Amino acid sequence: MSQIAVRAGKTGRFLWSAWAGLAGLSLFAACWQLGHEAYGSFILPSPAETLVSMRPLLTDPANGWLIAATASRASAGFSAAAAIGTVAGVIAGYHPAVMRIARPQITLMLGVPPIAWIVLLMIWFGNGAGTVTATAAIACLPIVFVGAAEGIAGRDRGLDDMARAAGVDPLTRLVRIALRQMLHSLFPALVMALGTAFKAAVMAELLANAGGIGEELAVARANLDVAAALAWILLSVSALIAVEYGIMQPLRSEFEGWREAARAWGIKR
Repeated sequence: MSQIAVRAGKTGRFLWSAWAGLAGLSLFAACWQLGHEAYGSFILPSPAETLVSMRPLLTDPANGWLIAATASRASAGFSAAAAIGTVAGVIAGYHPAVMRIARPQITLMLGVPPIAWIVLLMIWFGNGAGTVTATAAIACLPIVFVGAAEGIAGRDRGLDDMARAAGVDPLTRLVRIALRQMLHSLFPALVMALGTAFKAAVMAELLANAGGIGEELAVARANLDVAAALAWILLSVSALIAVEYGIMQPLRSEFEGWREAARAWGIKR
């Protein structure tokens, strides 16, 4: 029963913290409204006009599949990059020579814009879901790698030495000490990589005509329908928020339970 109460308390605090996010979104909407009043509906439709344009999009079941397609492609690319980047970052964090060799490669990947990767992948693999997923993975892989590598490289080596002196095996030291210290830099990198994956996926869909939200944005651009374009952008951002706060943030809360004890209301008595 105590575990259920603790879980309920965490869930309640997580839901209550949504007020801060809603306040930030309300401020963004206010700035958006100011821009609308300054430039008019042709340049920047108001938030209310955009929501009106979004209503028929939400009532069409086919559009739900388009949103799901974009979200699944971005999530698949992000998942692949998270797995590969974390493993490679841990290896590089433990071996400075590997880090020195990898840094120029990461700089190269960060310097190449996503649109260039899209063109290359379209030439190599054609226009399809694979190109979109690969673009999302390549775009966010360096971010995850740097977060994991810096987290391991900046760990407290004294704790590792103490565990070694106590006879703790290397695998346990990696899982219980090093990886837990890595999370404080890995999770912010994962959140940034998730947003990058969604942006890259929508861009790839737009250029490759691969369906999803990106293709609908291309249609809105061709029709000069700014309200529809903004509506699709809001739907893309909503999908991103759903993945981040439905999966990423709860996982972070589970893995970083020690943060609760650092708060005044989280101290166990």
